[in-house]
Amino acid sequence: MTASPASHPAPAHAGTDSMRAAVFERPGVITLQERPVPTCGPTDAIVRVTMTTICGTDVHILKGEYPVAPGRIIGHEPVGVIHELGSAVVGYDVGDRVLVGAITPCGSCFFCQHGDGAQCSGHEDEWEMIGGWRLGNSADGVQADFFRVPYAQANLAKIPDDLSDEECVLLADIASTGISAAETANVQIGQTVAVFAQGPIGLCATAGARLKGASMIIGIDAIEKRLQLSREMGASEVIDFTQEDPVAAIKRLTGGRGVDVAIEALGKQDTFEWCLEATRPGGIVSSLGVYGGKLEIPVEPFVYGIGDKKILTTLCPGGKERMRTLMELVRTGRLDISKLITHRFPLERIEEAYDLFANQRDGVAKVAITP
Repeated sequence: MTASPASHPAPAHAGTDSMRAAVFERPGVITLQERPVPTCGPTDAIVRVTMTTICGTDVHILKGEYPVAPGRIIGHEPVGVIHELGSAVVGYDVGDRVLVGAITPCGSCFFCQHGDGAQCSGHEDEWEMIGGWRLGNSADGVQADFFRVPYAQANLAKIPDDLSDEECVLLADIASTGISAAETANVQIGQTVAVFAQGPIGLCATAGARLKGASMIIGIDAIEKRLQLSREMGASEVIDFTQEDPVAAIKRLTGGRGVDVAIEALGKQDTFEWCLEATRPGGIVSSLGVYGGKLEIPVEPFVYGIGDKKILTTLCPGGKERMRTLMELVRTGRLDISKLITHRFPLERIEEAYDLFANQRDGVAKVAITP
């Protein structure tokens, strides 16, 4: 069943030809530019952005550590208001507040039908992209006044009236990604978990381990504010790796055995190796980091391949049902990550915001951008 174009009001931006957008020009350069407002196909939606953020992956793009095409509008953590709906999209209205995930699965490709929506391949012309991450990667993103939602029927999650933009915006990526580390590792009630790096993703991984029922959660970082936030998000122990050997400390806390699950939330060789060393034989390394350059597995922490250690990776789960369930965790008081937003900028100052976030100044955790 499809709705006719007449069933939706005329788009509010009709007659508006251009918008502002943060554009990746080349490594080291992201600038605010004028761009055409995207057009809406039959299965699309056009959303007017009311809040977005800068992600650590955007910094990887800025530094040239993750490849995207020059001229790409970047960003993938949006909250907004529906401005236009394609004729095939039903159950929504112009004016609805929506959360859209960083990953936008189509719902019908091989991977989606096999329960691996994060690896959605979509159509043949999209097979070269990495997973189902389109926004700000293989398609224009959300650090703009408007953006296009592909496969909108599967990717628009209505925001309950009693939730604010700030309570929801971080669910689009970092919360979904961080919590998924504990889900992928199948953390069990009473298990021990170490989370290496307590940046935004790591803090959400800490929250995920708490939600899954871990009895001891150990947060590792070197920034006092982040270690404090780690405790607030669920860590029972914190380790400043500049003050003590984190692996030795974890072994001490676990009676010499090591943790059941170690989560890597930074994307660095050092933290990856620490995870391997800190995990007990038969344990799991759950890796979230986006790695730049060559990643090596040293044989001793891997017990020469015979220690029954598992290395699992996860790409942020997406889709409207994932977004709905995360919003329910917030709405019922089980999850609060709005405290991770430490700085706020209007869109016209996004270059300044990038400079602050990329250089980790002024105790920044997450930056909210409001068009």
